[in-house]
Amino acid sequence: MNLDTLKELYVNELRDLYNAEGQLVKALPKMAKAVSSDELKEAFEKHLEQTKGHIERLEEVFEELGEKAKGKTCQAMKGLIEEGSEVLKADGEDSVLDAALIVAAQKVEHYEIAGYGSVRTFAQLLGQDQSAELLQQTLDEESETNELLNKLAEDIVNPEALMEPEMASASSNR
Repeated sequence: MNLDTLKELYVNELRDLYNAEGQLVKALPKMAKAVSSDELKEAFEKHLEQTKGHIERLEEVFEELGEKAKGKTCQAMKGLIEEGSEVLKADGEDSVLDAALIVAAQKVEHYEIAGYGSVRTFAQLLGQDQSAELLQQTLDEESETNELLNKLAEDIVNPEALMEPEMASASSNR
């Protein structure tokens, strides 16, 4: 890999994000299936559809650059998904497992927010205005998803998870 120019770095980072989004398309249905919260399931399913759109936008960006839309293995996303998969295999109380999946999903969102913020800035600097707009749209959606996950965690999932030990000990005292 050569990184002598900002354009080379830009393309490299786009390929990383392209692969990361592809990995997410495979992971999100498993997460949606595993959760007990209907609201969280809906959020994961909505983000799956958005993620498919993110891939299409990245393909447009590659086209504007005259580059082939292809990914390079995103090791960071691979690791984040593996971490989330551990939660999918875990036993425990439903709401606590949902809380753990929100943590896993937010780690992914934060990674994507960092990546899309960087490539959007590179696009602006390189005069790729249409691409910068497309990348900003995706960045906005990633930020909205993160905020939705915050709201679900704070308003629904975490309070339910907090109640689990009380309910578990109440039922074992019978």
